[in-house]
Order: sequence, then structure tokens, then C-alpha cells
Amino acid sequence: MLDKSFSPAGTETSLYALWEASGAFSARPDSAAKPYTIMIPPPNVTGTLHIGHALTMTLQDTLIRWRRMQGRDTLWQPGTDHAGIATQLVVERMLQKEGTSRQEMGRDAFVGRVWDWKAESGGGITRQLRRLGGSLDWQRERFTMDDGLSDAVKEVFVTLYREGLIYRDRRLVNWDPAFRSAISDLEVDNRESRGSLWYIRYPVEGQPGRTITVATTRPETMLGDMAVAVHPEDERFADLVGKNVILPLTGRRIPVVADEYSDPTKGSGAVKITPAHDFNDFEVGRRHRLDMPSVLDEEARITLAEIEGELRAEAGLSDPAFVRTLAGMPRDEARKVMVAELERLEWLEKIEPHTNQVPHAERSGAVVEPRLTTQWYCDAKTLAGPAIEAVETGKIEFVPRQWENTFYAWMRDIQPWCISRQLWWGHRIPAWYGPDGHVFVARDEADATTQARAHYGQDTALTRDEDVLDTWFSSALWPFSTLGWPQQTPELARYYPTDVLVTGFDIIFFWVARMMMMGLHFMKDVPFRQVFIHGLVRDERGQKMSKSKGNGIDPLEMIDSYGADAMRFCICSLTGLGRDVKLGPKKVEEYRSFITKIWNAARFCEMNGVAPVAGFSPASVQSPLGRWILAELAQAVEEATKALEAFRFDEYAGACYRFVWNCFCDWFLELAKPVFAAGDTAEAVETRAVAAHVLGTILRLLQPVTPFMTDRLWQHFGFGGEGSLITAPWPQPEHLEGAKDARDEMEWLIRFISAIRTVRSEMNVPPSRLAPVLLRDASATTVARAAKWAEAIGRMARVSEVLPLAGEMPQGAAQLVVDEATLVIPLAGIIDLSVERQRLEKECTKVDGEIAKVERKLGNADFVARAKPEVVAENRERLEAFQAERVRLKAALARIA
Repeated sequence: MLDKSFSPAGTETSLYALWEASGAFSARPDSAAKPYTIMIPPPNVTGTLHIGHALTMTLQDTLIRWRRMQGRDTLWQPGTDHAGIATQLVVERMLQKEGTSRQEMGRDAFVGRVWDWKAESGGGITRQLRRLGGSLDWQRERFTMDDGLSDAVKEVFVTLYREGLIYRDRRLVNWDPAFRSAISDLEVDNRESRGSLWYIRYPVEGQPGRTITVATTRPETMLGDMAVAVHPEDERFADLVGKNVILPLTGRRIPVVADEYSDPTKGSGAVKITPAHDFNDFEVGRRHRLDMPSVLDEEARITLAEIEGELRAEAGLSDPAFVRTLAGMPRDEARKVMVAELERLEWLEKIEPHTNQVPHAERSGAVVEPRLTTQWYCDAKTLAGPAIEAVETGKIEFVPRQWENTFYAWMRDIQPWCISRQLWWGHRIPAWYGPDGHVFVARDEADATTQARAHYGQDTALTRDEDVLDTWFSSALWPFSTLGWPQQTPELARYYPTDVLVTGFDIIFFWVARMMMMGLHFMKDVPFRQVFIHGLVRDERGQKMSKSKGNGIDPLEMIDSYGADAMRFCICSLTGLGRDVKLGPKKVEEYRSFITKIWNAARFCEMNGVAPVAGFSPASVQSPLGRWILAELAQAVEEATKALEAFRFDEYAGACYRFVWNCFCDWFLELAKPVFAAGDTAEAVETRAVAAHVLGTILRLLQPVTPFMTDRLWQHFGFGGEGSLITAPWPQPEHLEGAKDARDEMEWLIRFISAIRTVRSEMNVPPSRLAPVLLRDASATTVARAAKWAEAIGRMARVSEVLPLAGEMPQGAAQLVVDEATLVIPLAGIIDLSVERQRLEKECTKVDGEIAKVERKLGNADFVARAKPEVVAENRERLEAFQAERVRLKAALARIA
């Protein structure tokens, strides 16, 4: 006998171990079945399972389990990313606690220490994915720095270099002064910050007393100013264009240039141009061919190395001695000292409060510094062309389609991709330098040495490039490097291109697009046919989850509290196309009730002798109840399958939920109770067989999303051995011929009972008080059905009897219409109708007041403009709920009018 309740903790670990050990997750390259492949977005090896992982992995696992049941040869490729900067940070913090550093250890020893850490602690995220129930092919697990994947990285780098698509260039990059490395845009977190806007006067050369005022949020970078820009149509400064101004503190002469980058409506209308320390200024500097000296070093400290020769002394304006005191000073400290000096010299016009977005490094927390450095770049624009074409021609389909526009916007304006990082952990750039700086790009040092010998005519000592590659570079190769490329393996031929990529919109550019570019360039085909983009996980009010708000959810805690099945089903239920997922503990708890409902239904079936019947044929069923539930089952199977094919996870979960809770549990099993109680009659035997067939199909329908509970019941009822449900066939809709009469009859019964229940609930009729139901204007069919189902109507609707109305309408009765018949329910003597009428009228008045309040709020344009979108949405939802409640109350009053 089944336990009274399902115990996730007692099932999940052992069942998962059984699945994994049996090879149930494994791809079958030698199979004749059609392959179906999903590549996992490789989580960082440093990571722990967060709610975003839980969302993505649940959706992928649901698809993989479904396709596996359909007989496809499924490969869900697992693996982790070496996560250069994140992993280096973890190990450096460990070393700091030990009283040492990577610099003290040296590169080789440090990298060895990282590998040791990876071996000991790097498997945490994969263990947590197992807790979630992910059926990945763990035998094929890869790591982005495996030998095979490293070979792929070298091959791609060398090939693209020789094709002219990888090159070195001196450009601005996002610079993390804590890590002293370039970082990607994805690793930059823009935070709103309250600061100041400093207005500084620059004297115009040759025009004593005349100045031009620039407004800046970063006075510390003015040492590197190379121009002042004004808008070409700004008449205030027209006569200054082409002339020079003198840079306070340094005495450098810099030109006034006309450039549309300057906005006449902001600040003073004139902006200082510091090409080496601002991305916009860099572009202005290139347009006007300005010099680009750096005045901040790799740690964001003042450096004078590139401007020392330009310092000029001028009374009351500049003093080289003062400027030299700034050397080595951190930027924030230098800002204070420089502002104070400008104020002393009376070149500071004013200071205004100012709020702006300040970029911070996601990992270190340091303020990011735009820095001009020589880095390795990839010609992303050339590689982007075929990827754009693949989406335009439908070779790759975005679901939902609107994400194509985001993809196009990014890709058509793509900039050179900085692929080098000043780290020690990662794929080291396969480049060596000769004594004169000549570069030799090669797959290994031996090849580089051969190239150098040919170039110099003799053996020459070479120096290896110190930098490593951006993590996204190796991740971009994931769909084919994990399958053995550059070797032409059977797996590569079979599983590439993959079928679908499931991911969030935030990495469309950083990962999705780059996989497209690399796949098309090296494999001559797209890496995946479809890209399903899901939304963000937000809290139940629609707010973004964050540590500072304290509204985040730990999926492992949810699994501990409610079980993996409840967590997974909740995620699927809330994942619709093009919308974020509003998730909270209460939601997960609610869906645990669904798991409990199925378990209780299965216990009820077991207690009533329900067991699988060999050779059962749905077509042989005669009873209306049996034929109805089988017809409903066929519809549910059809809806669930169509939903999964369209990536409508919410509709898949909804189809399963409605059928299980509403049709099977609330109606079929309730109506079957007297049949089961009758013993071994022919109808009881048939109904038990139907119940077993339906229960088995429910378990198969739900296996992709609730694998643990369903497998436990599958084995217990003898549908198959333990762990076998994962490979059971996906159900097919079995439409019975002539099922319409059964559906019409049962749907009438459900409407009849539901209508009576509604009236009793609205009128606060106690469950213990039975009431008769009188039929007026009822057809012969309705009268006959009411007589046939009298027991069920009496038991489930709390009805004493159902009779045709004879004579006059009784006083104090509620009326409602079901099809052609009017149902009259005499309530006089059972409840006080006048009291109920007053209660309903009072509730109507209260609801009308709430509606008016919300309508006033939403009608206030100022409120709608200033309130957060989730607050406005919440008010609109409240309005809809109140309006629906008003309709219900008005209908209830009409019934007893």
C-alpha cells in the first residue's frame, strides 16, 4: 500500500542514482532513431544553482524527457565553463586568507592551484543539477578547458588570425582596476550613483578674460583632455571653433572642435574630450585625429608618463610641480585634490548635484575605467553577416519571434570583439613574440619556433603572450567543440546542428550570437535550428530579484521544502511566451498541492482495487463515465503535445493540471465511488480498468516535468519496473468513435451539479442542509438524466431529491438556468433569504467602492507615469478581480430577486 503522502526526500536521491547508473540519460549514437540535441548553457564552474538556472534547466529537461519518450535519440550535452575572472577571484581570495597571492606563487603554480580547486570543489553546480532532476548525459560531461576543447580553441584562433579576422589593435576597453584586466560588457553592472557635475572654465588662448566652461562628472581625467567639443550649430561658440584653449593645471594648448556629439541642451553645451578615458570621447578623438594619452594606469592611479613633456608653467593657471604631486594617487583622491586646486585658482565655476549610471565590475565591485590598451580583437562584423542571414532566411528561428529584432539591433551595429584578458586562468593566447615584437601565432611553441626560424633566418628566443582569451570565446565553440571538433567524429556528424537552444535574453549577444558566428564559419551550418528565449524570474509582485531587496529564492531550499517535482511543475506553469516568471515560495507550495492531489488519487485507486489490465482497449468501454473520461484524456494528450511542440510550457502544465484535478480527481473518481463500492459488477471491473489506463497515461504525461513522483507511482502500480517510466512511450491521443453522446451526458451532469453548488455557496447554505431541486421547462432527456444520476447529484450537490415542478413557483426559492431547464431550489426554512440578500447587497456596495478607488488611481496620469510598471500592473489586476466579483454578486442577487 502506498504511504499516506509522497516523500520527495526518500525518493529523489535513490531514484536519480538508479536512472544515471542504468544509462537512461545516455545518447545512442548507433541508434536508428532520429537525434534530438540540446546543449546546456554551461554554468560557471564556481557557480551554485540559482533560480535562473532552475528555470532554464527545468525547461530543457522537460523537452529532453518528452522527446526521449517519443523515441528520439536524445543528447542533452552537459558541462561547465572555466569562468576565467570568476574562478580566478575565488582562488585569489583563498590565497589571501592563507597570507599569500598569485604574484608570490607565480603563474604556473597559481594555475596548478586553480586546477586543484576545480578538482575538489568545482563539481558543486553539477551535483545541484542532479538535485533538480536534470537528465543530462553525464558520461559526456565537458569542461571548457578540457584538452579537446583547448585544441578547438587553438584551431579557431589560428585559423581566424590567418584569415585576417583576428588582429591586435589599440582601442578603449572596459578595464577592471582591481583585476587589472579588460572585461566584457556582460561583466559590467551599471549602478545609479549620486555625484556631482563640475563646471570648469578653460581660458581661450589669445583672448584675455574670455573662457569656455565645460561640465564634467570626472575632473580627474582632465589631465588627458585633448580638445573641447561644441555642437556645429551652437552659435554661442561658433567663433571659437578652430581656436585653442588652455587646459588648467597642465598648461596644454588644446583645440576647440565642432562635433555633433556635444549636446547644446546639456551642461554648458561644451564638453571636454579625453579620448583615452571615455568611449564617446575616443570616437570623437578618432574623427578629429587627436592624440590619446593615458593619465590613469592599470590600477586607476594617476600616471604622468604620457603627458610629462607637455606640462607648462603659467602663473595662476598651471604648475608642473603641483601636477607631479598627483602621480601615483588613486583617482578618487586625485579628484578631490584637483577640484580643490581648481577652486583655489578660481577656474571652478560651480558644482551641481548629479545622478548618473556608474559602471562597476560585476566580480570585483570596482568602478570600471575605460582604458586605452593594445588587445586582441576579432572582426565580429564580418562573422556576423552569415548569422544575420541565417535568421533572416529562417534557418534559425527565435521563439518568441520578437527577439529577432533585438538580435538584429545588436548584430547590425556590432563592434570589434575584444577577446584578450589580462588574467592567468583561461585559454592562453597562442601567440609568441620575437625580440623586435614580431608576432607568431601558432598551435604550439614548436610551430611558433619554426615560423620564427623562417622569419629571422636563425633560431630566436620567443616570449609567449601573457594574456588569456575571453571566456565567451571558448563558449562560442560549445555546440561543436563538445562533439569532438576539430576531429570529424561520428557524434559531430550525428548531433550537429542541435535542435533547440534554451536560454535567457540577456546573453543573446554574448553567447547565442557568437555561437552562430563560429558555427556558421567553421561548420558551415547553424549551431541550432531554434532559440527559445525565456523571461527573467521575478518575485511574486513582478519585482526583479536581488540580494539587497531580500526577495530572492534559493531553489535548493524550495526543493528541500517542497520537492523537486513541485518546483519544476511551478516553473513550467508560470513560463509563457514573452513574459517573465513571477515566482515565490507560496507558488511552489501551491503546486506541491497538485503533487499531493495525484498521490491521494493514486491511493484511492489502489484502495479500490485499480490495477493495470493487460490488453485493455479503450474502444471496448461501454459506460458513459468511462467513455467520457477517455475522450477528455485524448484531448488532454493532444493539448499537452501541441503545447510542448510550441514551447508553451504553461499550456502544457495547464492541460495536465486541468485534466488531473478537474476531470479525473474531482469528477471521474467521485462519480466512480458507488461503482467501485458495488463490488465486482461488470461496470465496476470496466471502471477499474479505465481508471488504471487513465492513471498510467497521466503518469506518462507528467513524467517530463514531475519525474520523481510519477516514476514512483509507475513502479508501484506495476506499469513497469523501477526507473522505467523515463523510457516509456509518450501517450498518443486515442479518440473514441461515437464518444459524443457520452461527453454530452457527462458534461450536462457536471454543469448541473456545478450550478447547484454555486448557488449553495453564494447563499451560504450549510453543507449539512439538503435541499430539493425542482425542474421547470425541462426536456424529457433532462428529466431522464436527472433520474439516472440521482445518487451522484444528491451526494455531490447536497440535494435531497430532483423532481419536475408541479404547481406554482414556491416562495423563497433561488432560480438558475442549465441548458433549457430552470432549476428551482426552495430555500425558505433552510436559510434566511432577506439576511442573505442584505449581505450580498452590502458586499456589492463594498466592491463598487474598491472599483471606484482603483479606477481613480489608474485614471491619474501622474500616478501611471511615476509608479513602477509592476505596481500599475498589480492595480489593473485588482480592478479586473473586483469587476469579476461584482458580476458574480449581481448574478447571485438576480437568482433570489
